[in-house]
Amino acid sequence: MSRLLHTGQVIIDLVMRIDALPGSGADALAKSASFHAGGGFNVMAAAQRNGLQTLYVGRHGQGQFGDIARLAMQDAGIEIIQPIDPYKDTGLCVALTEANAERTFISYIGAEGVLSTEDLAAVQVEPDDYVYLSGYSLLQPGKAESLLNWLQALPKKAHITFDPGPLGHTIDPVLIKALLPRLHLWTCNRSEAQSFTSCTTMSDALLGLRSRLPTDCLVVVRDGPLGCWISDAQGARLVGGFKVNAVDSNGAGDAHTGVMIAALSLGQSASNAATRANAAAAIAVTRWGPATSPNAEEIERFIQNANG
Repeated sequence: MSRLLHTGQVIIDLVMRIDALPGSGADALAKSASFHAGGGFNVMAAAQRNGLQTLYVGRHGQGQFGDIARLAMQDAGIEIIQPIDPYKDTGLCVALTEANAERTFISYIGAEGVLSTEDLAAVQVEPDDYVYLSGYSLLQPGKAESLLNWLQALPKKAHITFDPGPLGHTIDPVLIKALLPRLHLWTCNRSEAQSFTSCTTMSDALLGLRSRLPTDCLVVVRDGPLGCWISDAQGARLVGGFKVNAVDSNGAGDAHTGVMIAALSLGQSASNAATRANAAAAIAVTRWGPATSPNAEEIERFIQNANG
């Protein structure tokens, strides 16, 4: 039975609601503030809630933030592989959500910024497993090389997913060149696709990604309320989204990715998986907080209601 092995970073989000970002040197009063497990937890929670057993491969630290992260993963049924790092706490992200639902992140990396060859040697990957790689991991000197070497040695049938994130275009080209031939799923949003390919249009960005990826790699590019673009051997097409009143976009892309992987692992077609992922993201933006992905039953009801 397939599993999701997440090699990214679980950090703690300090989520604050504000009307608008203050200018440099100015002040703003938040309407609310709360701590939540975030970062890689968002994708894992989405996958776990949608029927895919999930394991966290990354490190987690000793301290108040590590405690929050572990409790959240345990409550979600996510298996934690690594022992507690006794020298560092888990990292923190200040997530500022404006009234228009846009979010701004300021992050500090903690224990999760390192993953050694010895850490990864303890991870057993089966041929039908799904392995998730975050672009943030390839920006961490204590993680990038060991992680990439480990990925290169995985069984060829293991499904490798890569989410480059907003800083994907800054990753060392040598690492990217080594990684791309191993990918089975590429997932990002529109601006990330355009930045990575240096293209100004979606059609050109999809062609640019397609030209650099294996023929059997599914490309998914999220496009906000429009839905998402998927590109595979059958060509590129838009899978339509769902109209909702958004209040918080934090974690919506992660919900999309987690549900997409879960649906694919259960044998759904790319188009059906994308529809479910679009529904998950639409529901997620109507909820406050980072890990707000719905479960499979909620997605089914939402799609049925949307289709009348």
